Amino acid sequence: MKNIITLGVSALVLSIAVSCKKEKIEPTPVEGTDNVVLKIEHNWQDSLEFELNTDLVNPLTGDTLNFANFKYYVSNIRLKKADGSWWTQPNSYFLLDLVNGTTPSIQLTGVPYGEYTDVEYVLGVDSTRNVSGAQDGALSTDLGMFWTWNSGYIMVKAEGTSPNSGMGSFAFHLGGFSGANNIVTKKTHNFVGNNLSVTGNGHCQIHLTASPQTLWQTIGSVSNLSMIHMPGADAKTMADDFYNSFEFEYIHE
Repeated sequence: MKNIITLGVSALVLSIAVSCKKEKIEPTPVEGTDNVVLKIEHNWQDSLEFELNTDLVNPLTGDTLNFANFKYYVSNIRLKKADGSWWTQPNSYFLLDLVNGTTPSIQLTGVPYGEYTDVEYVLGVDSTRNVSGAQDGALSTDLGMFWTWNSGYIMVKAEGTSPNSGMGSFAFHLGGFSGANNIVTKKTHNFVGNNLSVTGNGHCQIHLTASPQTLWQTIGSVSNLSMIHMPGADAKTMADDFYNSFEFEYIHE
């Protein structure tokens, strides 16, 4: 009789264990997308905000520069997930025109929920789009950022006046998408251990900085060179110096 009772108790315990196992609910992965904003703050002399239509003294050359226009292309933006895979924004081409504000924002739409460790982007327009014929949006030829199908896009445009220039003005139209004078540059920034968590709260931001004054870091004063209107070695030097000034600042969630 004792054995029968023991067997019954064991069967009951086993039944409860099986029942508990069946009722265990695995967490359902949260799926969805959100927007992420990429903001680029433009500084002058590290601590001053860059401004158009204002006399600015370049600490690198001593020139006084007054910018009427400053615009450039950012394209092919990607975010690296914590698992090492990448999310790529489709049709990712943006013309940042600082006439509309010196801290422009790029809206990345449809970013899947998840943890992200890096942002990658291209400064300039890739060679494929330079030879793809008439396009629209940020790549429209109506925006005054296109030379010809041979020379391609003007990827950085800086125009203004300066008493240090022999002509009283400066105009640098920088481009080139192939060969030794290719200025198209890929940049990648790690978030330094602070993952960007895209969860649907609508507040995710990535902050970068850039310094327009560095255009003249190597090329020197506008008294020596005040105009570029085609791809070449000087255009590449100025573009490289400007692109090297891009730095990651912080993320905001």
